[in-house]
Amino acid sequence: MGKESKPRKASMMIMRTGSNRLNMSSDDLGGLGLDFNNTSQNKVADEIDETLRKEEKIRVSGNACAHGLLRDVLDISSTLEEGAAAIVDDSFTRCFNKASLGNWNFNAYLLPFWVLGVLLRYFVLFPLRLAWLLASFVVLNILFALSRLIMPKGALKLRVERKLVQLIAVCWVASWSAVIICHGPKPTPSKGRVWVSNHTSMIDWIVLSQVTPFAAVMQKHPGWLGLVQTFIMDGFGCIYFNRKSAKDRDKVARTIKEYVKNDGSFPLLIFPEGTCVNNQYSTMFKKGAFDLDCAVCPIAVKYNKIFVDAFWSSRQQSFTMHLFELMTSWAVVADVYFLEPQYRREGETSIEFASRVQAMIARKARLKVVPWNGMLKYFKPSPKLCEQKREIFGSAIKKRLKEDKDFPREAVETREGKT
Repeated sequence: MGKESKPRKASMMIMRTGSNRLNMSSDDLGGLGLDFNNTSQNKVADEIDETLRKEEKIRVSGNACAHGLLRDVLDISSTLEEGAAAIVDDSFTRCFNKASLGNWNFNAYLLPFWVLGVLLRYFVLFPLRLAWLLASFVVLNILFALSRLIMPKGALKLRVERKLVQLIAVCWVASWSAVIICHGPKPTPSKGRVWVSNHTSMIDWIVLSQVTPFAAVMQKHPGWLGLVQTFIMDGFGCIYFNRKSAKDRDKVARTIKEYVKNDGSFPLLIFPEGTCVNNQYSTMFKKGAFDLDCAVCPIAVKYNKIFVDAFWSSRQQSFTMHLFELMTSWAVVADVYFLEPQYRREGETSIEFASRVQAMIARKARLKVVPWNGMLKYFKPSPKLCEQKREIFGSAIKKRLKEDKDFPREAVETREGKT
């Protein structure tokens, strides 16, 4: 399980607290009695632990009230529940597992070709791709900065900026020797619309922007990627949030509504899953993008893992290493499906609307829909909670063993009294 084991275990325990909580979003953690907007992430985790501890105590103490066959059945319910929880945990874990390509080079006649391929990819293709990317990226971004500073506002400036952003994305895609096949009508900038897509990696935005430049709602990242976001992507309306700051939520929601209503210069792209998923599953879509009272245009992105797995797990790999992996592969292959705009139906809730659009995207991209909230992987359970659960369960077992020990003596006394 590695580094991901604790977050996955936390997700499993949270999802076990009740079926009505399977569909909660990161901004709907109030289902556990928590006020996420006014609580730090550490405090939220502590309150989740406390809630789960209380529910475990109530559940186990409730079993002690049963008698006869029902009690015998309930005695093994905790063990069965742990087994079921392991299945749930495994289902959640699979959403964030990176594909491992099978080994094919362990024989005498294929090994030389494999070694030759490694030499070509790492010592010929990679240096050429890196030189191309750095040169084109620097030149195009200087031109973009000059257009922002020198050109007067107007339709010409907007067209130039859109073209430069598209060329920047094309240069990135070319550095991976990517083969991107587009299906359906390409997006065009317009007010009153928002585009939503499944999310596999930060490169999703690049793959889509080489078709049509998008302004995106995305997590603010540290390092050189954060500098690119601040000094370049800010120029065409990208909206950022900090996952660890609850204060950002209301501000970002207002900014998105104003952008959709008033700004049609760049199409706005939202990833409703809120986190990267491995392109085999689709985790729960959060409802924010479906509460905007506008047309929602679904986009399905499906990566072919024939040469490289495009999934980025930020907890296991930096974005720099992710790019290195892409640039040392033979190619990145993907299909992009632009689907028909969808509107909220009469009487349809935002959650139902989100589920309907998710099903459309998953069907087209051949993804398996799971009810888990991907954001739950960021919550870690405390060792204290695990110890408390063991103590609660141990106390219940001791009590039952004591009752079973007294049972034969009581039965004998009753029988002798009847005799």
